[in-house]
Amino acid sequence: MLPIQKTIIPLLLLAATLLPHPVHATITLDTRTELRHLLAPYLPDAASPQRIETLCTEILATEGYFTPSFTFTPGATDDALTVSISPGKRTLISRRSLTVDHLPDEKIRRRLDNNWRLPVGAPFRQADWNDAKQAVLSELLASEYIDARLLDSLADIDADAASADLTAHYDAGPAYRFGELLIDGLHRYSPDLVARYNRSVTPGAPYRQADVNTLLSSLQSSPYFAAAEAQLERSAGEADGEGGIRAPLRLSLRERAAHKISLGGGISSNTGVRIEGNYHTPNLFNQAWELSSGLRLEQKKQTAYADVFFPPDQRNRLNSIGALLEATDIQGVKTENYAFGAQTVQQRGSVEQRLSLHWQNEILTPQGLSAIHSRALVPNAQWTWRRLDNALDPRRGTILQLSIGGASQALLADQSFLRLHGRWQQYLPIGRRNTLSLRAELGRTLADDRQHIPQDYLFRTGGTGSVRGYAYQSLGVKEGSATLGGRYLVVSSAEVTHWLDERWGIAAFVDAGNAVDDRRNFTLKLGYGIGGRWKSPAGPIGADLAYGQQNGGLQLHFSLAIPF
Repeated sequence: MLPIQKTIIPLLLLAATLLPHPVHATITLDTRTELRHLLAPYLPDAASPQRIETLCTEILATEGYFTPSFTFTPGATDDALTVSISPGKRTLISRRSLTVDHLPDEKIRRRLDNNWRLPVGAPFRQADWNDAKQAVLSELLASEYIDARLLDSLADIDADAASADLTAHYDAGPAYRFGELLIDGLHRYSPDLVARYNRSVTPGAPYRQADVNTLLSSLQSSPYFAAAEAQLERSAGEADGEGGIRAPLRLSLRERAAHKISLGGGISSNTGVRIEGNYHTPNLFNQAWELSSGLRLEQKKQTAYADVFFPPDQRNRLNSIGALLEATDIQGVKTENYAFGAQTVQQRGSVEQRLSLHWQNEILTPQGLSAIHSRALVPNAQWTWRRLDNALDPRRGTILQLSIGGASQALLADQSFLRLHGRWQQYLPIGRRNTLSLRAELGRTLADDRQHIPQDYLFRTGGTGSVRGYAYQSLGVKEGSATLGGRYLVVSSAEVTHWLDERWGIAAFVDAGNAVDDRRNFTLKLGYGIGGRWKSPAGPIGADLAYGQQNGGLQLHFSLAIPF
């Protein structure tokens, strides 16, 4: 045995030196740009031509190229190769078959067919094929067919003819309908409260996950429930006589705390340092009435308030009543306000409607002048239309707001007037990191005289959210050292924000506006400056340094830039 070993081993070593070894070379791709971007991330830094050909063939097949050809050319060095790729003819969809068993609803069948994501003539891509199959299943599961499943699928590829025949076969299963609503977790409230928020889940209606999500969202955004979950009780379902199943929906709720006391503080460039305390209960007098009350002490304003909000009525209106005590000392004017009122709010599509009736008694004391008493009972209507891509951090969208209100000396008012006010805000993206914000505001109080009209129904401007570069409410009618409200208001603004990253940005802006009592005395006050922006969880926070051109001074403004 030993002599044989001595003979065979050298022969094997000699044969190994004569066999061709795989060459691991640095590869340079020479192909179309889109294919280079597709292939490059998956290729190793160095590999043999055979390995490169295998990898590229597999990757190109996912894009519908099943007959590629490769040419390898030596590079400038011994370990460099350039590979030229001709992907061949791209495979197109020549036929597709979509079958859904147990689906009597022809509307859904046509919708699935029309929404199919890979039509005949489209290029075959493996990712698109997967997405198309999943989209059909997702649409079935989101409807009443929550037991739907994909039975089988086939992409039959004819590489020579560059064609693909697609077949997808589903079983829809039974159609589910909403049965009885079973509610767990109610301790302080009755099922009637849940019914007030339920506008989407109706016994006997086809099951829709979107309808369940709407109910859960309504309950969790209410003041009564901290958490809400829903589960269709399929095991308790019964045949509905139409080939489907009627199953109860079990709703599991967790109530919010019965009482909440909070303390806080802050600072505003408009009204100064602030401390406040609040008391809140969602179950006043055990009637599911929400009480929100508090005391807010600011350098320039002190406020005590109490508001009671009632559950939504049958027309989904939110009704409330409230009372307010407020004292201010702003721009040489001291005011004392006593007010109470009622309001109803209703959302109609994109339009929010607010109807209110407020009675207000104001004692106005301009510096160096006698006190002026003003009373008014004011019905007011306000409509706000919003269409934004993001409610807290918009880059595109529009907000329009119009309000009209007035008072009559014949009904508990010292002066008759009609107040009109409108605001517009527009957001426009400029490139990927810039946003342009445009804003305009117009106001007019129709009255013979501004005397004995409460300041809330006249106009002053200046400060954060209006004309930056001027102190808060410093633009208005001058009487001695005091600034009072006028009957006319014009404000406009343009601001560009450049976002440095996902959270931080810088802004440049120009504001112009004024409030006057006589149109003949109207002149625009101009302010402009720069600022910083930070995207907090509550919305963008801004700090602006603005120069008021007419007063020649600098003002620092802070704001939480949430659209009105």
